Amino acid sequence: MQPTVSFFSGFNINDLWFLGEAALRTLWISVLSISIGTVIGVVCGWLLYEGKLAATLTLAPVLDIFRSVPLIIQLVLFYNFAPIVGLNLDPFASGVVILSIYTAALVANVARGGIEAVGDPMRRAARSLGMTYWQDLRYVVFPIGGRAVFPAWVGVALGVMKDSALVSVLGYVELLKASQILITRTQEPFLILTIAGAFYFALSYPISRYSASLEKRWAQ
Repeated sequence: MQPTVSFFSGFNINDLWFLGEAALRTLWISVLSISIGTVIGVVCGWLLYEGKLAATLTLAPVLDIFRSVPLIIQLVLFYNFAPIVGLNLDPFASGVVILSIYTAALVANVARGGIEAVGDPMRRAARSLGMTYWQDLRYVVFPIGGRAVFPAWVGVALGVMKDSALVSVLGYVELLKASQILITRTQEPFLILTIAGAFYFALSYPISRYSASLEKRWAQ
């Protein structure tokens, strides 16, 4: 009699290691996307503030598109249409591109709000002390405005980290994709998703706690 072949097996320590590696990939794509997107978003926020009408008519509609269209649609469209224009990107690179642009679209308004938080009297005082425009931005606007909008930026960063799970639709094996693979094999969705949720918490909680302590230090 031939032995029965089973394609399913229980959860084991190697699966936990597999989820841990996927969590690191989630952290890597998130950190890279948030860093690039923040830099681009600050520049866009500055352009929205300084450009006034011109930026409102040109840049603002583009940013609104990336803020309004669901992220999963942006990922799928970019990944499938990029090869048409000669961009043969793997799922990781495609995810970084779209997550960075998505982050920039969110950060742009945060950055503009930070610049607007610094009143004109303070900026005129800086200029009266002999500061150039760029020195005013570096030593007055960015430090003060950055503190004002730091909580909002942290919220954006944590949101993008969770939204990075959508890159799984492109085939990139991050935490959610790894969970789906293990659920298919082990048939233990509750256990796998609980562990995945714990990993997401482990990635997000230190950021929120550190940001809270940083805000308290600034308030002193």
